[in-house]
Amino acid sequence: MAAMSNSIGALALFTLALTFSLAHSMQFELHLGHTKCISEDIKTSSMSVGKYSVIHPSEGYPKFDSHRIIVKVSSPHGNMYHFGDHVDSGNYAFTASESGDYTTCFWLPDEKDAPPMVTIEFEWRTGVAAKDWSKIAKKGQVEVMEFELKKLYDTVLSIHDEMFYLREREEEMQNLNKATNTKLFTLSFLSIAVCLSVAGLQIWHLKTFFERKKLL
Repeated sequence: MAAMSNSIGALALFTLALTFSLAHSMQFELHLGHTKCISEDIKTSSMSVGKYSVIHPSEGYPKFDSHRIIVKVSSPHGNMYHFGDHVDSGNYAFTASESGDYTTCFWLPDEKDAPPMVTIEFEWRTGVAAKDWSKIAKKGQVEVMEFELKKLYDTVLSIHDEMFYLREREEEMQNLNKATNTKLFTLSFLSIAVCLSVAGLQIWHLKTFFERKKLL
C-alpha cells in the first residue's frame, strides 16, 4: 500500500511538472511613468487567480504611501476583469469567458513624491494550479491517496483540455495559412497578368509608332 501511494505521489508530481507553465511567480522592476504588461493564453471556462504586491526596498519595513501602482486585467476582447487604482497590493480571480491572451498591466503613475522605480512581486495561476488544494483536502477530510488521485485526475483533465485547445488553435492557424497562401497566389497571378498586359501594350505602341514613321 505504501509503495502504491509513493507511486501515485511520484506520478502526480511528474504530471504537475508538465503543467508548471500554468503557474507563474515573478519579481520585476517598474519604472516611473512606464507600463509593464504580462499576457497569459487561457482557454474558455478555465479558472485564473492572481495576486500582486509592491515590495519595500528594505525587507521588514512598511511600504511607503507613495509606492502605489495602477493594475488592470483585461480579456482578449478588452473586457475588464480587475482594476486596482493606486494600490500597493491586491488579488483577483475569474473564470475565463473567452479563449485567448488575457493581459495584466502594471503602471507606476508619474505623480508628486512618486519613487523612480518600484519592485513588484506577481503570481498568476490558471487551470489546475489555480485551485487551493490545501482547502479542498481540509474541507473533505480525505485520505492522502484519495487526495493525490483527485489532484492527478484534475491535472490529467486539464492536460486533455489543453491538448484539444492547442489542436483547435493549430487548425485555426492552418486555415489562416491556407487563406493567406490563396490570396498570395491570386495576387501573384494578377500581378503577372498586369505585367504581361503592360508589356503587350508597350510592344503594340512601339510597333504602331515605327510603322507611322515608316521605319518598319
